[in-house]
Amino acid sequence: MNSSELQRICDWLIDGTWAAQEPAVGIADFCERLVAAGLPLWRFGIFIRTLHPEVFGRNFIWRQGQGVEIGSVDFEILDTPEFARSPLRIVFEQGIEVRGRPSDPDSKRFPFVDDMRAEGATDYIAVPVPFLDGSIHATSWITRQPGGFSDDDIAAIRAVIAPLARISEIISQRRTAEMLLDTYVGNRAGARVLGGQIRRGHHDTMQAAIWLSDMRGFTALSDRLPAETVVEILNQYFDCQVAAIRGHGGEVLKFMGDGLLAVFPIDEYVGDAAHVCARVLEAARESRASVEALAFPVGDGVERFRFGVALHVGNILYGNIGGGNRLDFTCIGPAVNLAARLEKITGRLGRTVVASEGFANVCRHDWHQLGEFPIAGFSKAQRVYGLAEETPVVMA
Repeated sequence: MNSSELQRICDWLIDGTWAAQEPAVGIADFCERLVAAGLPLWRFGIFIRTLHPEVFGRNFIWRQGQGVEIGSVDFEILDTPEFARSPLRIVFEQGIEVRGRPSDPDSKRFPFVDDMRAEGATDYIAVPVPFLDGSIHATSWITRQPGGFSDDDIAAIRAVIAPLARISEIISQRRTAEMLLDTYVGNRAGARVLGGQIRRGHHDTMQAAIWLSDMRGFTALSDRLPAETVVEILNQYFDCQVAAIRGHGGEVLKFMGDGLLAVFPIDEYVGDAAHVCARVLEAARESRASVEALAFPVGDGVERFRFGVALHVGNILYGNIGGGNRLDFTCIGPAVNLAARLEKITGRLGRTVVASEGFANVCRHDWHQLGEFPIAGFSKAQRVYGLAEETPVVMA
C-alpha cells in the first residue's frame, strides 16, 4: 500500500472532514480511499457500543460496490450463541486483535469466518478501536485477495486505527449526547439544549395541546406490592402511552411518579390546531385501549389497570427552569395548571378522557358536557367534556 496515500488518509481523518458528513457517507469515503491507495479491502465493519437503555450498539458495514448498511443490536445479543462464538466478543472483552483465515482449521471456531469463506473471503481480522474513555469498540476487515492480507496491509490497517478511533469517538459522543437528551428530556427539548439553550431563563412561548395523565389506584398498588414489581408495572404502563404520544407527534416532557406530562406543539402560522388536537385524541384512545389490555401477573392473580388523561390547549412557557446549576427543560403556565386540575376530575367522574372547553371547541367530536366545576386557582368554574362513547366507571 502506498505510504504517502496512507498518510493522506490519516490526515483526512484527523482534520475532521468525516465528522461533517453523515456516518454512512464518511465510512464509504474512508473505505474507497483505502482501496484506491492499494488496500485489498472487500468488506469493512465498524461496531460502536452506545450509551442507550435499549441499544447495545450500532454497526456500519461497507461492501465494495454495495455501499454502507447501517444496523443496531439490542442487549439480548449478548446472550446468543452467535455472539458467544463471534470474534467481536473477544475484541470487546479482551481488547485484542483476532485474525481468522478461512483456510486455517483453527478458524472453524468462528462460524462467521466460515460464512465469509462461502462468499470468497480469504482473510479476516478484527481490530479493537479504543476510545479515550477506556471503552473498546471494534472494526472488522475482510479481503478476497489470494493469500489474504499481506504484512504491509495489516500494518496499514493498524496505522489508521488511532485517527479512526478519534473521529469515531467525536461522532459517537455527539450521538450519545443526542440520545441521552432525547431519552431523558425529549427530542425537541434535547435539540434545544444541544443547540445552546442551557442558561436559566431561556424560554419560548408556544401554543400546544397538553396531555396530563395518571394511573388510578397507584398509591394503594404501591402499598401492597414490592417496589421492584411497581417499577416494572410503571414501565409497562408508560409504554402504553409513550408509543401513542410520539406516534401522533407529541413529546413526553416529564414522568412524575405515575403521572405523565406531554405536549403536542401547534404551528400557529399554519393553523393546524384542529389537526393536532385530533391526533391527540387518537393517541388518547390508543393509550386507553393499551392500558385496558395490560394484564400484569402477580402471584396467582393478574393486575388490571385504569388511567385518566386530561386534554387542554393553550399557550405555554417552554424552557429552562430551576435553581443554581440544576435545571429542568419543561413547560409552565396557566394552561398546564388547568390540565393538572382537570386530570384530578377524571377520577371523580369515572372517566378515562376529559377535555377542557378550549380543547373540545378545537377538536370537533362527539363530546358530552359533564358540567361546570370550580377549579382551584381559577376565578371561574370550568366547563368539562367527556367522550360520548365512554361509560363512566366509579372505582370503589
